[in-house]
Amino acid sequence: MSAVTVRRLLDLDTLVRLERRRSAAASPPAPTRLAVPAGMTQPLGCDAVSVPARFGPRLMARLPRVGCVYEEAGDAENAAAARWWWIVPADSDVALEWPSPAYYAAGAVVPGARRAPSLIHSPSGGEVPYTPPIPLYLAWCRATGTTPGWSRAVRA
Repeated sequence: MSAVTVRRLLDLDTLVRLERRRSAAASPPAPTRLAVPAGMTQPLGCDAVSVPARFGPRLMARLPRVGCVYEEAGDAENAAAARWWWIVPADSDVALEWPSPAYYAAGAVVPGARRAPSLIHSPSGGEVPYTPPIPLYLAWCRATGTTPGWSRAVRA
């Protein structure tokens, strides 16, 4: 008895389907936008500033007013990746260099999140979701030991 080899021909449809599956498995998760609670107005648009979660409570204690704050949990392998996200008015990065490891997200879009961060603080009164960006920036500079950009010496 001879062994019969069966060859399966792959047509173009099969090749395209396989490529799409491979691409979908390799692609990062779609960006997630922070959802502002219902009933809050956003007259200035929304951006967000993210900091490592270990700094969150310290920053919260230093701010005169705190808007919406979200927590993004770290994954099982890297709990240190947990972050807090602060809603700020749009364009709060103009003339401000947010010191690392802060991350400024235009449009309040959280890149690479597997699930949406959860709301952990909402302002009392609840009209607008914003944390004032200048006090947040100054508290962040103090927490990281960074001199604010406008206080640095200017070189001619």
